[in-house]
Amino acid sequence: MRRTVLILCPQQRDVALVDAAGVEAYDVRFAGPDLDALPSFDAAALLAELESVPADGVAGTKDRSALLASVVAERRGLPGPSPHAVASCQHKPTARRIQQRAVPEATPRFADVAAEPPPFGPPWFVKPAVGRLSQRARLVRDVPQRPDGEGDDAYASGWEQIAALAGLDLSARGLLAEEVLSGDLVTLEGYVHAGRVVVLGVTDSVMYPGTDSFERFEYPSRLPVERQAELGDVARRLLPAFGFDGGFFNVEFFVPDTGSARIVEVNARLASQFAPLYQAVHRRSSYGALLALACGDDPGWHTTEPDGVAVSYVRRVFDDAFVEEAPGGRPDVEILAPAGRNLSDSYANDPGSYRLAIVYEAGETREEAVERARRRAETLRFRLAPPRVP
Repeated sequence: MRRTVLILCPQQRDVALVDAAGVEAYDVRFAGPDLDALPSFDAAALLAELESVPADGVAGTKDRSALLASVVAERRGLPGPSPHAVASCQHKPTARRIQQRAVPEATPRFADVAAEPPPFGPPWFVKPAVGRLSQRARLVRDVPQRPDGEGDDAYASGWEQIAALAGLDLSARGLLAEEVLSGDLVTLEGYVHAGRVVVLGVTDSVMYPGTDSFERFEYPSRLPVERQAELGDVARRLLPAFGFDGGFFNVEFFVPDTGSARIVEVNARLASQFAPLYQAVHRRSSYGALLALACGDDPGWHTTEPDGVAVSYVRRVFDDAFVEEAPGGRPDVEILAPAGRNLSDSYANDPGSYRLAIVYEAGETREEAVERARRRAETLRFRLAPPRVP
């Protein structure tokens, strides 16, 4: 008998990738709005609506939808990570304290930003206690340059509402200062089932030259096998320290040439943008594993020898513009900048740049995959004009 999995507050990518995963053992339903597309929402009313939808499992693939899914699962006695574990990963001051106890060698120095400067540095990397897409995160070289404000108030308010539904009294306001890290930026993704931490793989992050904006993600990583094993060891000690079980996670690291890798952040959710990369290289989508976990099943993931290299390429511009015309959808392309609005009107932008589209490609070699992705990205016809003032 097929079981029903409810994907809460789906993003456009969820619908396409669930279909592409070709998983027939589960009946997938989507419910609720994409929370990142809303200026605000009533979390209690949304929870009441979602609790009434029949399901054998529930999941979310963005931070707030993953937290909401954990609340729904707990209230309905369904499988999944606890809201406390999910919120502890997402709330950066709490996450850093847990990391410091569990994996001190992988935890950078950090401090809550109050009236006094941090007891190390400068420079510092300052980020909101709860945030998304590195918004309001920045390098700070001295105290007078510290950011004014504490991040995206609407985003923080929505997160606090969901946390409160689980009885968690955590403030999403405030800033965290951390030591500046360097090295290769990578993401390890995996899941925890019945207390066992399973690693899917490690993906490299490549920035546009001279910026902090992602140009592409490459899978599998260039890192040596022994360095990837080090990251897996950190994850296997870290996730149990959060009390995290029954769900997907990903951990972002800086890996220097020498010395210990350092944790950038821990996300208690699927890295949805990597799913097509696994499918291209291993012929299996992480969405299938997500559906299994949501029903309490063991996904039985065994990473095979990679067949080539896959790339997720982000086409960006670095100045605001009005989108007069955007291309239509096509296989393996996500259009993120619809026609008829300014790029700055989107909630899904990094600081200082604007995403137009994401292209997925693969090749026998890394160079071939990247070149194919760039060529396809360049063929996407966007007509941009100066931004319009309301």
